[in-house]
Amino acid sequence: MNYRQLERLVRGFSNHRRIQILELLQRTPEMSVEETASVLKINYKTVAEHIRRLAIAGLVIKRNEKNAVRHKITRRALGVLKFLRTLE
Repeated sequence: MNYRQLERLVRGFSNHRRIQILELLQRTPEMSVEETASVLKINYKTVAEHIRRLAIAGLVIKRNEKNAVRHKITRRALGVLKFLRTLE
């Protein structure tokens, strides 16, 4: 991984809401934006933007299911969460 790719990855999770979304998707994979917003009690558009950024960083995978888009975290995201726990 080069420095630009590493920067994209770090920017992907450099927000407390994005970390919160990653942790939620780790516990409950395959959630829609609407479900995620409801559980976290935050605005739908805010969650959609955070998930978009997580996807750009390669931390979330999107899957279409009828009228909904389901999200789950990637292996890379699991590594990021493990790393973040070492900082606690």
